[in-house]
Amino acid sequence: MTTTTAAPATARAVHPLLLTALLTAQFMALLDTSVVNVAGPTIRTDLDTSGAGLQLVISGYTIVYAMLIVTGSRLGGRLGFRRVFNAGLIVFTLASLLCGLAWDDASLIGARAVQGAGAALMVPQVLNLIQATYTGVDRARAMGRYAAVIAGGMVAGQVVGGLLVSADLFGLSWRPVFLINIPVGIALYVLARRALPAGGTSSARGLDGPGLALLAPALLALVVPLVMGHELDWPTWGWLSLAACVVLFVAFAAVERRAPAPLIPVSLLRVPGVLAGAITLLLVMTAFGGLMFATALYVQNGLGYSALEAGLTFIPSSVVFAGVSLRWQLLPAAWHPRLPMIGMPIGAVGFALSAWAFGTGQPLAVLLAVMVVGSFGLGVAYSPVMMLSLRRVPLPQAPDASGLMVTMIQLGQVLGVAAFGTLYLSIGTDFHHAGEVTATAIAATVLLTTAPAARLSRG
Repeated sequence: MTTTTAAPATARAVHPLLLTALLTAQFMALLDTSVVNVAGPTIRTDLDTSGAGLQLVISGYTIVYAMLIVTGSRLGGRLGFRRVFNAGLIVFTLASLLCGLAWDDASLIGARAVQGAGAALMVPQVLNLIQATYTGVDRARAMGRYAAVIAGGMVAGQVVGGLLVSADLFGLSWRPVFLINIPVGIALYVLARRALPAGGTSSARGLDGPGLALLAPALLALVVPLVMGHELDWPTWGWLSLAACVVLFVAFAAVERRAPAPLIPVSLLRVPGVLAGAITLLLVMTAFGGLMFATALYVQNGLGYSALEAGLTFIPSSVVFAGVSLRWQLLPAAWHPRLPMIGMPIGAVGFALSAWAFGTGQPLAVLLAVMVVGSFGLGVAYSPVMMLSLRRVPLPQAPDASGLMVTMIQLGQVLGVAAFGTLYLSIGTDFHHAGEVTATAIAATVLLTTAPAARLSRG
């Protein structure tokens, strides 16, 4: 098979709107990860969806997204970044239309899964092209903006979801939260055809069918019982599924050791910073995804706020996270490697204060203030984590590294909603206690992240 080689940044003119196109795609995909959190109660009422069904509407997207990201990344390297990006964008946009037309929870869950497949083709090309196109200060700046978009996309989903549900455009209730992707997708397609380079990389790795065939059921065997266990009173099949998950992951590890083109190459994990960065991102996004889901339910079902008001509660945290992600480079360069180790404990303190605010029924303004503390800590750490994780990755391994990091981000969100969402829903009608217990567990998870962050800081 013939592949094209991406020219180095020094030899290729970079389109001035390249980063805009890439970050718009990242923003749109992340927005659809979180937009259902705020729209969830309305979807649940309109489609008569169970709590488990609502979690699957959220998780179905991110499960497929996480499973296929590495494959999508490699396809970009082999077939051309622009071609695969545009193919994913088309699938994502059409699936958004299907989501907006869904007639029951099963059709919505299925359309969300297709949407996740589109995102898995489109989004890996974002980091691929940042890695292949930008160097030095330009790359650090691009990574800072990438981290800001990560925060903005996740939290903007809450705000946009609240605005659109409350507006009830044309009497469509929650459906515009998906239909809005259609005009954005069309405009982005036109821009991407002009701004994205057509090439891939001559060293792109092959696909790993056996590895994917084991990873997909392993993830499903893990997530589905976590999501549905509480609703069904933890049936026997759920425990068997969790046991099968362990077996499948062991088999996946064994197959990967002998695969000619493994999904997760051992050589990549040996690059300094990659493994520690992947673990850090997984734990952080597990905590963050769980907190977003639990807080959206707490503010609406517990405190009685509207979808719009619930969405607006996330603005202060988003602004702080994005602002810190964009400005951390102004600190002395000697501090940069230490920022993950500094930021994680601050984030843990912020989430511990959130647990106190939940449990004692503090006013919403107090809850927002303590959430800002947590977001500040994660903002201090997140963008440096991305930079430190990828700084020593050779360009031929950039697609695999990009796929791995984005997989950790998405898998963390799946686990956060499945584990912490189930914890919150299982406690019962005492929403103050549910919020306190869930936020305490989330704070402990962020504190655990200090260990891999410290290793990453040491390089």
